[in-house]
Amino acid sequence: MTLLRTIHHAAIICSDYPVSKAFYVNVLGLQVIGEHYRAERQSYKLDLALPGGGQLELFSFPSPPPRPSRPEAQGLRHLAFTVDDVELSKAWLTSQGVEVEPIRVDEYTGRRFTFFADPDGLPLELYESPPA
Repeated sequence: MTLLRTIHHAAIICSDYPVSKAFYVNVLGLQVIGEHYRAERQSYKLDLALPGGGQLELFSFPSPPPRPSRPEAQGLRHLAFTVDDVELSKAWLTSQGVEVEPIRVDEYTGRRFTFFADPDGLPLELYESPPA
């Protein structure tokens, strides 16, 4: 029996809420579903729509501790998003001042992909969809 159907959301805690909000909304083009300030937590919660129905939740907290990050550390490795054309997507990100790694090819699927980081260094991947 399969219990899971799809990923509903991924949650990200950012160090600088306005910078991260601008990155995910203005650079990556995600649509705001809702934005709430939670005074008791001194925290914002921003819900962003992903194409295909998923969501990203962006949180701010006062003085969040940094997450240790090193290659192959235990835990979330990266978030991957499908795109129609990884080369065009890379060019857009680069034009917005985002540093993007060289495009690679997945040895198992033959699909092109690349990595970049959000303002807090969270690794994000662009993975090219198969042709329609």
